[in-house]
Amino acid sequence: MIPNVSFSELSHLLEQVLAKRGLTPDGARIIADVVAAAERDGSYSHGLTRLVGYISTLESGWANGGAVPNVKDAAPGLVVTDANNGFAQIALAKSRPLLVEKARQQGIAALAIRNSHHFAALWPDIEPFAVDGLIAITTINTRSYMNVWGGTKKILGTNPMAFACPRREHPPIVWDQASSPISHGDLLLASKEKRRLSPGVAVDSEGHPTIDPDDVLKGGAFLPFGGHKGSAIAFMVEILSAAVTGGRFGYDDRVSKFPGGRTSHAGQFVMVMDPLQTAGSDFFDRVEEFLARLKASGVKRLPGEHRHIRRKRAEVEGIPIPPEHFQTIQDLLR
Repeated sequence: MIPNVSFSELSHLLEQVLAKRGLTPDGARIIADVVAAAERDGSYSHGLTRLVGYISTLESGWANGGAVPNVKDAAPGLVVTDANNGFAQIALAKSRPLLVEKARQQGIAALAIRNSHHFAALWPDIEPFAVDGLIAITTINTRSYMNVWGGTKKILGTNPMAFACPRREHPPIVWDQASSPISHGDLLLASKEKRRLSPGVAVDSEGHPTIDPDDVLKGGAFLPFGGHKGSAIAFMVEILSAAVTGGRFGYDDRVSKFPGGRTSHAGQFVMVMDPLQTAGSDFFDRVEEFLARLKASGVKRLPGEHRHIRRKRAEVEGIPIPPEHFQTIQDLLR
């Protein structure tokens, strides 16, 4: 029987694994916290199931574990950071102090990260901003996974975006969604667990509708959620994350030259805003009134509420580690 572990214990184990495989001490700590947070909060498609992908990506040379981000003060409301082929979360952590300072001073600021790798959920990237009382929006493009606007060739990625809204006395409201009906991580999990997809999610390599996740992994494609509306959102994310940041478009992905590489080499766009400078001190009261009306309308849960419920449970009971993941961690430590 594998005992449950605390967040700090799990993060420390992961930090050791990642440091042994080439990440700098700071980088190992940052990525370990991201993976541990996903597992703790029930985002299993982006938690421990991705650890082997991080390792194989580092060992393949596709991502640079020793990269030091170059943070540039580009304009009064703009930070531009070159991740130097490292992980986007590390570049974000190094850029955060300047980004927050600008948002506090100007009311709003943006961060453009280029030359970076992302392999995680987006909500851990922006939740800390909302904890500090700021509105935050982020987008990131992925390698081309999706057919859009009736096209038959994959150009756009599953291109996720996330939004975080602070609350006065409660955890922030944070949502994180792909432009496809499910994320690529959920697809990998469905394949591993031999689960069928819902109709309308994907097509096979011949363009025929499929509910088999392996058909998608063997040359098939995602479809956007909501047809042309999801396509438009994926398009917007690609522009913000690749064109605006100076990052790589999804169709420029070269991971096939690095066997074992799993991450998307892409760009990330982050916008942070101080709502007190627009709405004043009434902002938090108005948000609570809005949320109360939503619940009164019959809404059962708010975005991100399940994550906070699981987080509180983990604080008391610890985080359960599936046996296969526990064995993987032990093997990697050895």
